[in-house]
Amino acid sequence: MGLISDGRKALALVRRAVRGRAAARDVRARLGRQGPAPSDHYRVAVYFADGEVNMYQIRQWYRPLEHLARTWPVVVLARNATGARVLLSDGALPVAFVPTVRDLEEYVAGQDIRVVLYVNQNTRNFQMFRYGRRWHVFINHGESDKMYMTTNQFKAYDYAFIAGDAARERLSRVLRDYDLDRRAIDIGRPQADYYAGALPYTPDERTVVLYAPTWEGDRPSAHYGSIRTHGEALVRALLASGSHRLIYRPHPRSGVVDPEYGAANARIIAAIAAANEADATAHHVYDAGPELGWQLAAADVAVVDISAMVYDRLAADKPLMVTRPVNPEALIDTHGYLSEAEWLTADQAPRIVNEAARLQGDPAAVAALEGWVRRYFGDTTPGAATTRFEAAIRLLMERWEHWHGETIDVDDETADAADAAELDDE
Repeated sequence: MGLISDGRKALALVRRAVRGRAAARDVRARLGRQGPAPSDHYRVAVYFADGEVNMYQIRQWYRPLEHLARTWPVVVLARNATGARVLLSDGALPVAFVPTVRDLEEYVAGQDIRVVLYVNQNTRNFQMFRYGRRWHVFINHGESDKMYMTTNQFKAYDYAFIAGDAARERLSRVLRDYDLDRRAIDIGRPQADYYAGALPYTPDERTVVLYAPTWEGDRPSAHYGSIRTHGEALVRALLASGSHRLIYRPHPRSGVVDPEYGAANARIIAAIAAANEADATAHHVYDAGPELGWQLAAADVAVVDISAMVYDRLAADKPLMVTRPVNPEALIDTHGYLSEAEWLTADQAPRIVNEAARLQGDPAAVAALEGWVRRYFGDTTPGAATTRFEAAIRLLMERWEHWHGETIDVDDETADAADAAELDDE
């Protein structure tokens, strides 16, 4: 049995390597057709070391970064071939493919990058930290009360851009000897300024419900995914009601750990297709698209798992319910919004139609929601968060100018080819 398992793992590694090499060839060919990148041009870089499976982490930043690039040119430093290929296909931002440390070294030497942004905690981020004349800023890929949001890894960055008061309180409870006042800068949720988008259906009298579950998690403390416990019953009820339209947006990693979780996801997708075939006016949506925003703005009610989607929806200031994990070991932060969230248990999932109607008609729930929105995101007036995000970048640019003047005669970043080769990871 062990030999079979080892053989499968080896085969998976070979297939992964083949895909990676093919992606790398494609990326280099496409970049070659674009011609050489302009030198000494980019001021802001987004460091992204992940592959295509985690593209959701950077995609949600496309629109704010595109707007930022009108003032300070932005480039994505892509370390993984499959991620770089998708970034090029998306075409939102310029891409530099720097798979090795030598590639990274050569590219950075030809640019005037002053601020480096990070959307996740990939271990390869460490390879970029060696450049001390840039501000390294953790912007994350979402706001939530998951344990990921209080990791001591925050200290590795010069600064962290956080959503608001709730994030500041969360970090202050956990991080020791960390200067929050100086190193954490509130920006709200800039992505919420771009939630609007084209709808894949024509609005009508149906109540629109967004169900956006997360993946199953890789350990009991993170078993937040609800597809197996809540999802199928919830979806059956909504598809059968005749007065609701479902937007189903599962996490792209659903089923990577638990095949049964993936199978339940597949059954839901099939049920949506069957419902649309049976009723041409239903226009239920299975959403696997790269863009997140229109779903949050269009839904009358959202049902989400404990994940960043809770707070993406919260930023829209519209009714939402959070699925309560069935696994008793799943950690739930009781200090923030989840202490007073509108919970949906597995037993309640078949009654989602009634639960959604109750929530929409409850003035107290609406008032409570607005209070939490202010606590997490501050001013959510359209455009306010984008203004704060770009003001934070401007502040760091000013601080860069100050420190650059102090250290202009010091050249401590020059590394010879031998140093680069020693650091090279490929």
